[in-house]
Amino acid sequence: MRLKDKRALVTGGARGRRRALALGLGGEGAGGSGAIGRAIALGLAGEGADVAVNYRRSRGDAESAVREIEEMGRRAVSVQGSTASRADVDRFVAEAHGFLGGLDILVNNAGILKRTPLLEISEEEWDAILDVNLKGYFLVGQAVGLRMVEDRTPGAIVNVSSAGQAAAGPNLTHYCVSKAGVGMLTKQMALELAPHRIRVNAIAPGLIETDMNRADIAQDDFREGRLARIPLRRIGTPDDVVGAVVYLASNDEARLVTGASLFVDAGQMV
Repeated sequence: MRLKDKRALVTGGARGRRRALALGLGGEGAGGSGAIGRAIALGLAGEGADVAVNYRRSRGDAESAVREIEEMGRRAVSVQGSTASRADVDRFVAEAHGFLGGLDILVNNAGILKRTPLLEISEEEWDAILDVNLKGYFLVGQAVGLRMVEDRTPGAIVNVSSAGQAAAGPNLTHYCVSKAGVGMLTKQMALELAPHRIRVNAIAPGLIETDMNRADIAQDDFREGRLARIPLRRIGTPDDVVGAVVYLASNDEARLVTGASLFVDAGQMV
């Protein structure tokens, strides 16, 4: 119960549906955002936190996550809205803050991915990826940061990035650029929020198996090609990410950690 009675907001915490298949160094894989977000929301609750689960379209899945959290004896609420919209963000952050009575933890997790060759990326597709993956983290981080400052809450913000923030991947220009931006955004937020006792860190997962990329991982050629670039020769699950988030969210265990990116990638970056 390392997060007992803490109040958390997790964006993109409903289910694994929103990412297209990620290959190479692109990150968690299809549906990684929702699958990882849901695992994080349940993991925080398992450590004693009350949780607001943000979703965009998957209301049923968000409410299912809420029920699971409530079964653990914790309070939970689903809050709908696009992280790329200032109006939506202000509304659902206010809803989460009001229901929980404050916010101690934010996990920026909502994200999208589409694999497209550099020369074929349209302006619309570029904007869509950057709006959710980078602008969304800024908007939600700023909105929650303001609440924490107003409440004088010594908070913790964890940005879910990707191994793609540090290494290029084929046909993933917009995705990798957005995640590289998350890495620097994390440092900037950490620097400017430190005087308010708010720590900001990122986790950068490697290949994480979810429902939507499981069939590809089951193919021998695909699996061996990926494992050949992973020193530990292990492909993760959403639960493998939870421990890193819990650690970074804990003001007791990670009180000296801010502005860092923790790679959860089985040595992929080595």
